[in-house]
Amino acid sequence: MSDIFCPDCKKHTEVAFDHSAGDTVCTECGLVLEAHSVDETSEWRTFANESNDNDPVRVGGPSNPLLTDGGLSTVIAKPNGAHGDFLSSSLGRWQNRGSNPDRSLILAFRTIANMADRLGLVATIKDRANEIYKKVEDLKSIRGRNQDAILAACLYIACRQEDRPRTVKEICSVANGATKKEIGRAKEFIVKQLEVEMGQSMEMGTIHAGDFLRRFCSTLGMNNTAVKAAQEAVQRSEELDIRRSPISIAAAVIYMITQLSEDKKPLKDISLATGVAEGTIRNSYKDLYPYAARLIPNSYAKEEDLKNLCTP
Repeated sequence: MSDIFCPDCKKHTEVAFDHSAGDTVCTECGLVLEAHSVDETSEWRTFANESNDNDPVRVGGPSNPLLTDGGLSTVIAKPNGAHGDFLSSSLGRWQNRGSNPDRSLILAFRTIANMADRLGLVATIKDRANEIYKKVEDLKSIRGRNQDAILAACLYIACRQEDRPRTVKEICSVANGATKKEIGRAKEFIVKQLEVEMGQSMEMGTIHAGDFLRRFCSTLGMNNTAVKAAQEAVQRSEELDIRRSPISIAAAVIYMITQLSEDKKPLKDISLATGVAEGTIRNSYKDLYPYAARLIPNSYAKEEDLKNLCTP
């Protein structure tokens, strides 16, 4: 209840709200002060089929411009009750008999979303991967190819284009059995097909060692001081002519930085966290070792401390 001025009582009186009729009524004289008012508060009524479902959501999912019907088609729900068994099952059978041109796309988008969720990727990368797959699917050139590898390759390309690259090994870990070799071949095939379609080279984005570094350091549980030193060392390494992959450089820098800290990390742990073979890390470290004084920040290690680095 609240106080509102009543013209009949000539004073402020307490009023009652009749939510069913939308009326505001004076409690002293019964005058309807306001009729058919609109309740602007949130509506928490449950529209779910199951009585024990308390989900207050009453709207469907967002529209999807990549689908023929925008993703807003009607789907017959599962039967509920004896009478519903007959009706829903009949409608469901007829719906399944009808051809849905977007069925394969919906399944592909769902698989991409699952892989992206397992890698912790943002929605923009999912959307970009969906767009890439839709373009390739429209070309009708992926029939007979490994579907899991194609979807994983679309996600890999989307990560590159959104400047959030992931290693092929990371993509492979969620690719439902597709191997690194298959994903690599699928990626080359997709890029080639889209370049022919567009008539120009496909922008993939440049990979830098710093793109992977923070994630690798987090996996290894390195402290903030070591992470900042590793980031600065990686930035300085770009000024050098080190002909190694960015992932290998990131792994070698981490190995170098952890040697100068109290919390040393075994080469095996770094290899597991980065997905780079131990031999490759050693060879990359061998290339970086002569430039250690230029790479390691003075705030992290003095020149005499660099003598603690193991000789490659």
